[in-house]
Order: sequence, then C-alpha cells, then structure tokens
Amino acid sequence: MAAHIDPAPTGPTVGFDLDMTLIDSRPGIRATWVALSERTGTYVDADLTVTRLGPPLVDELAEWFPAEQIPAMADLYREMYPTYAIEPTLPLPGVHEAMDAVHAAGGRTMVVTAKYEPNAKLHLAHLGIDADIVAGNLWAEGKAEALREHGATVYVGDHVGDVRGARAADAFSVAVTTGPCDADELRTAGADVVLPDLTGFPAWLESYVARAALR
Repeated sequence: MAAHIDPAPTGPTVGFDLDMTLIDSRPGIRATWVALSERTGTYVDADLTVTRLGPPLVDELAEWFPAEQIPAMADLYREMYPTYAIEPTLPLPGVHEAMDAVHAAGGRTMVVTAKYEPNAKLHLAHLGIDADIVAGNLWAEGKAEALREHGATVYVGDHVGDVRGARAADAFSVAVTTGPCDADELRTAGADVVLPDLTGFPAWLESYVARAALR
C-alpha cells in the first residue's frame, strides 16, 4: 500500500472502523464460521453471527463454545480466516473516495478495528484501501488508545461501540448505518453526525475542515 505518513499532517487524522464501515465482510465471515463448524463438529448459526458484527471474536465464540475452548477456537478461526474470508469481502460504497478525501485535505487515515490486525491488513491490501495506520484487536473504549496515540480528531464507525470509542478519545463521532445499528441507536449512543453510508463523507469532511479553519 502507498504510504502517506507525514510527521506533521496539515489536515485531520481520521479513524475508520473496518467491518461494515469500510468493508462488507459478511460473506467471508459467514464462510469462515461454516468452515469452523465443519472442522470442529460444533453447531454455529453462521447466518446469525453476521448480523452482530462489531464486538470481539471471543464474544461470538462464547455463544457456541465452552469457555475453556475459546482461546484455541480463536486461534483456529484466525488461522482459517485468510482462506475463507478475504476473497468474498467487498468494499462498501464510498470507501475509496472517503480515504482520498482525507488525504486531499492533508490528513492521515487510520483503521481501528476489533479484528485480528494481520487479517485486517489482508482485507485492506486485497481491496486497495489506502490506510496510513492500522490498529487491530481494539473494541469500544479500547479504540481510544490508538485514536489518542495518533491524534485522531474524527472516528467513523457503524456500531454503538465505535461511538463509545470516539467519545472516549474526545474525537468527533461520525456514524454510518451500514452495520447492525440504526440511526436512532447511534444518536442515542452519542454520535455527532449520522450518515447513511460513506458516500456522503467527503462533503461532510470538507465542511468539517472549513469549520475547523475558522476556529
């Protein structure tokens, strides 16, 4: 991937969630759960799992496996993931334009996700999504660690957990309704703005940067 890292960016550092914000990973994640179920002989409702993407993998594993098996199942799932999940995953509308808008404003792009970081990077590389910084294995308020570390002033996500992460980092929370949470849920959680998807993000960012310049 091309690098845009600038030690002193002239524009904002903007963080993005991955699953259901930048990418529709449901087909690949479903395929991975089906394969895991077949490998282990444990029933998993793969169609149900993809309706509640966002929280960490171990939370979903706890719905299907006893506690003592979860660490091993997490390792197995992550090992199987590249085989089943990367190829079927598609970018959501407006992804490349959103990233380009941040770079055009002189800023940096971050992906901050609960997903296992090496697998997150595989998705980005496969789809040509130009993220300057990738931080994985972070969920909800935990995402604030990476957002604060890199000075992100905006965080974009589809889940109430993403809103909580933005608030914990004192970042502006932009929410999109492409994931499991509707607009009312996202606003109630504290989102500053709710967009239907990322196609409206470049225009929003332009106005955000213009307002910031007047302060």
